[in-house]
Amino acid sequence: MRISIIDYGSGNLHSVIKAFQQLGALVKVTSDPGDVARAERLVLPGVGAFEDGMAGLDKRGLISGIQDYFSTERPFLGICLGMQMLLTESEEFGLKPGMGVIPGRVTEIPVQKGYKVPHIGWSRIQPRPEESWSGSILEDVVPGTRVYFVHSFSAQPAQEEHRLADTMYGNYRISAAIQRGQVVGCQFHPEKSGPLGLKILERFLRL
Repeated sequence: MRISIIDYGSGNLHSVIKAFQQLGALVKVTSDPGDVARAERLVLPGVGAFEDGMAGLDKRGLISGIQDYFSTERPFLGICLGMQMLLTESEEFGLKPGMGVIPGRVTEIPVQKGYKVPHIGWSRIQPRPEESWSGSILEDVVPGTRVYFVHSFSAQPAQEEHRLADTMYGNYRISAAIQRGQVVGCQFHPEKSGPLGLKILERFLRL
């Protein structure tokens, strides 16, 4: 299985590449908009600030290539910042536009007594009430299982149907995973979530 990983100067590339290679995927790392538009499966990893991530994509002319890819309805996975940039906009350091694939806004995790920001560590994820993960990249995950997070901002989709999984951080509801068609985003890091994370990535390869 061939997979392309976007390098825009802000991604946690090494661990993502290693995880997919461990699954036997043929990995291509690219900053070329043409390669991105033609990819069989596309992954957008990311760490850092929203504005810097969008600027990195724009500087390399990658946004148009990604938009062309979206129009083909091929599988796409955004990880952490890569997930957040799928939304309409972010409040990080002032309101900034995202790619708008999934309507919604990225907001800061509020400060709560006994809970530190950034949210770092293993947290339990759950599907929306009366929904299941059948047919999604989380199909092999038992609800309530812990996965690994590192973030200070959280994607808030405008429509409930785009929430694939949530986690509670104190009293604050965080979108752990979002989905619209073949476009999927994980706020958590599957590549850092052990054997279960590899199963999630394997499901993505089978979409």
